[in-house]
Amino acid sequence: VHVVESGGGLVQAGDSLRLSCEATGTFSRYAMGWFRQARGKERELVAAISRSGGNTDYPDSKKGRFTISRENAKNTVYLQMNSLKPEDTALYYCAAVVTGRTDYVVLRKDEYAYWGVGTHVTVSS
Repeated sequence: VHVVESGGGLVQAGDSLRLSCEATGTFSRYAMGWFRQARGKERELVAAISRSGGNTDYPDSKKGRFTISRENAKNTVYLQMNSLKPEDTALYYCAAVVTGRTDYVVLRKDEYAYWGVGTHVTVSS
């Protein structure tokens, strides 16, 4: 399975940005997640979505400004980020894992099997 992120860049505080992630294989079998890692910090969950797209989950600190969605027909998952802040600056990763249940959301990074190389997001003040 090959996972490729895109859409990162340099934006100003308050701007919005949408990241995309494509994965090869039978995309509808994958639960998907977005993670980020800032310099000197651990990789953390930003958002996760079930195979069907019917269930999503976010850490409390990410609720309200981040939205994850997917289009299984396009093998793509998205991360919409609004009202960006300088502290959102990080390398954003997309991850995939095959799950048996269509409504299961995977929250732990060590449960994901396939990872992209990340896309940089820099938010200037």
